Amino acid sequence: MTTSPALDRHLFGFLSSIALLGFLFAIVGCAQKGGGQSAGTTGDYVNGTPLPERREGTSFFGGNVQRGEFSPIYFDFDSQSIRASENGKIEEIANSMKSSSSEIIIAGFTDERGTAEYNRGLGDRRAGAVRESLISQGVSGNRIQTVSFGLEMPAAAGHDESAWAKNRRAEIGVVR
Repeated sequence: MTTSPALDRHLFGFLSSIALLGFLFAIVGCAQKGGGQSAGTTGDYVNGTPLPERREGTSFFGGNVQRGEFSPIYFDFDSQSIRASENGKIEEIANSMKSSSSEIIIAGFTDERGTAEYNRGLGDRRAGAVRESLISQGVSGNRIQTVSFGLEMPAAAGHDESAWAKNRRAEIGVVR
């Protein structure tokens, strides 16, 4: 069966219009998706618990953040699960926070293996795991910020398991 060129043009125009409408609906639907979660200056979510807004002038390495008050929490290779042996450290932090009004920043770090992007995400998940553990022990989530440095700023130099084990950590900074 043959069709006329005019009919072909109309059919092509009709199908093009349908495709364009489908594309527009997809764009509008994606733009509206988000579940009320946001990042940046309006907050962020880790495992469903909203992060507090960043306090202006507060940086993990800033002068108003005291580091070293608590021991680092160490992690296994490529893991954000908190080891049973590290639970005592988290309990110490939780008890200290429950008896004060201090805020903390948890910084997640990794060893040098993996890409910078992957390690930044892993450091973020490690900091988030410590945060969620503190929240589960009764610490208010709005007093805990997180940051990831990934493979940047290793605690130990070296390219072996001994150094890597010291670099897979979360450190706590107390905001003063």
